[in-house]
Amino acid sequence: MPHHGNEAEHSEGNEPRKPVIRDNRKVDPETGAARHPDSEATAPTEGNVAPTDGDALSQAEEILNGVEVPAEESVASGAAAEAQAAELRNDLLRLQAEYVNYRKRVERDRAVAGEMAVIGVLNSLLPVLDDVDAARQHGDLEGGPFAAIATKLENALKTYGLERIADTGVEFDPTIHEALIQQPGEDIEVDTVSQVLRSGYRSGERVLRAAQVIVAVPA
Repeated sequence: MPHHGNEAEHSEGNEPRKPVIRDNRKVDPETGAARHPDSEATAPTEGNVAPTDGDALSQAEEILNGVEVPAEESVASGAAAEAQAAELRNDLLRLQAEYVNYRKRVERDRAVAGEMAVIGVLNSLLPVLDDVDAARQHGDLEGGPFAAIATKLENALKTYGLERIADTGVEFDPTIHEALIQQPGEDIEVDTVSQVLRSGYRSGERVLRAAQVIVAVPA
């Protein structure tokens, strides 16, 4: 009698195939406990657990911490950083020196500008002082009201460093004296100022005007 269907349905050795029976009951008949087939089917097995966000971060940190930087690269990076720091320090010192020099130059220029302004004012007042000297020599300032004014003017100009060059009996100095007349003198060994024709003035070490004098020379 012919067989119908696949012969694989018959077990080898003419043994009948055992049917597969699945127990889909939600309650275990032996224990009476409820079954959860869905959760059991979808429960992850060991080795196939999907990592959470926290686990992924932890794994990334472990990987990064486990990476070792080669000693040569570490030394090279340290040397480069040290060289860069030294270069920046040198640049800072150079800028600081330039600023200090600039500040000193500005202060020096400011002082020179102030000094030149004072000298300009003093030079403009020298003719007035010549008139005061001439009036004093002629006796026009004796006991008059202008005597006090002249004294106040001279004292005010002294506060700005103005000094009169009008001493006699001192050695002739071509840097502060202008010799208009020379005449023989008695008992002198060097050229000496015997008379001042017009007073000279200086402010500090700067000579504003040399004194015009008569010089006595050795005979």
